[in-house]
Amino acid sequence: MQRGPSKGVFDGIKVLDFGQVLAGPLISSYLAKYGATVVRVEWSERPDMTRTSAPFKDNIPGINRSGSFAFINANKYDMTLNLNHPKGREVAKRLIRWADIISENFSPGTMERLGLGDEDINKLNPKIIILHVSNQGQTGPQAHRRGFGIQLVSQAGFTHITGWPDGIPVCSYLGYTDLIAPRFAATALIAALIYRRRTGRGLCLDLSQLESSLHFLAPLFLDKVINNREPQRLGNASPFAAPHGAYRCKGADRWLAISVHNDEEWRAFCHVLGESGWTSDPKFSTLLARKKSEGELNRLIEEHTIHFSAEELMKLLQQKGVPAGVVQNHRDLLDDPQLNYRGFWWWLDHREIGAYPHLGTPFSMSKTQAKARMPAPCLGEHTEYVCRELLKMPTEEFDSLLVEGVF
Repeated sequence: MQRGPSKGVFDGIKVLDFGQVLAGPLISSYLAKYGATVVRVEWSERPDMTRTSAPFKDNIPGINRSGSFAFINANKYDMTLNLNHPKGREVAKRLIRWADIISENFSPGTMERLGLGDEDINKLNPKIIILHVSNQGQTGPQAHRRGFGIQLVSQAGFTHITGWPDGIPVCSYLGYTDLIAPRFAATALIAALIYRRRTGRGLCLDLSQLESSLHFLAPLFLDKVINNREPQRLGNASPFAAPHGAYRCKGADRWLAISVHNDEEWRAFCHVLGESGWTSDPKFSTLLARKKSEGELNRLIEEHTIHFSAEELMKLLQQKGVPAGVVQNHRDLLDDPQLNYRGFWWWLDHREIGAYPHLGTPFSMSKTQAKARMPAPCLGEHTEYVCRELLKMPTEEFDSLLVEGVF
């Protein structure tokens, strides 16, 4: 676990998080790691669907046993609140008055239907920063379209370029846009906090996951516009390197990613594998020649890599200046000496899951450090704490609302 100064850069910032599934919770997780007080709002009858997603501890399903949920929700308080109940919406309004930031990734129009639209929120708290994260933004002819990141990956064009040249398009394992949008959102929130500190006024941020993801396809758009060349599926190949791919090594399901970009790297690569007749064949002597015979080249290379362990061959190639990296599985990553030295894995003790690893941060700052303060919450674990301690709700009122089904 990383340890640093007691004060986080977002200490004192209060976040009301209506985020669901992946994109929404990831946004608030960045702030929570650096000291923000984050209150997640769920409804017990319709909890975050990630809670019902595998993997589950010991393969036993349970609303509080999902590793997927636990992975991205550390350092947060969790309360259940029935927003369909009039008194539930009143509690939500009190939370809005308490908060500095309200974040949500419902379908556009949901907050308005609950009586919690932007105008309603601003009347309650003129200084609040409102963040909307949706598929295609809050406005426009397609703003109403619902969906998850997996659909947006396709709509943005990522699926079209993913897969083998002779195969069908392949969806990414996760909704790639769900991982991109939170980075943009967190950056926008930091800018909004600076703006509010300077002016005393809040802001409304409208983030489109589709638009944020398209930035990562800019070179392909340029190629289409300038050269009228439609991007194609390349598998593991690269237009600028050969060999370029993942090659089978010794052992069960062990692979090494290798990338050779120029003739100097090619000569070093051949020296490591051992000089063979084919390595001096003219059809492999230049990058252009290797690209023309890439299929055959890959088959010949794998006949050699299969006799090395992935770790052994990686070290040999790297020592000669050839880019190479083991295709690590999850156990490799958990045991990775570099990640462990830098304290990347945060091991937290969850009430039902027990000890589990949580992602740390990929950077460190000299004056403030991310911290793991508490594990991901069980459903509604902090409802009473939020109401009585953060909202200063009298005990009698809390008990009455509890009986009425507001929580």
